[in-house]
Amino acid sequence: MDQQTVNQLPDIVQTIVLNAPIDKVWNAVATAEGIGAWFMPNNFQPIVGFEFELNAGQWGNSPCKVTEIDPPNGLAFTWGRDWTLRFQLVAQGDQTEFTLTHSGWSAEGVTEFGEPHAIVRDRMNGGWVGLVKKLSGYVQG
Repeated sequence: MDQQTVNQLPDIVQTIVLNAPIDKVWNAVATAEGIGAWFMPNNFQPIVGFEFELNAGQWGNSPCKVTEIDPPNGLAFTWGRDWTLRFQLVAQGDQTEFTLTHSGWSAEGVTEFGEPHAIVRDRMNGGWVGLVKKLSGYVQG
């Protein structure tokens, strides 16, 4: 096992069942307008290889690149230099199970802003709880 694998921190995973059909949830997670409504302003387009930016407020614009698009089941993109975000959707009748996975954490990792991954991961884990609730309100509202 290589050093990188030994020192990985756990992925952040949030799963919620949304009281909204999968197409509505897909539009909320796979369009610039939808992502901006619950996450961050952006210029996302659902095209594999498309490079876009998330406006991270005080941290400025973060470069991202779409790595996977599978309408309406999921998508993934790189975020900054270390992270990958994956949104997975599973239709459950008129509801949708949504799972967010934020991976790419390592014990030695440091963000572009010099903060250790271990500290940022804990902060972002809590932040994702609020963001998933915001997504819930957006698609169920």
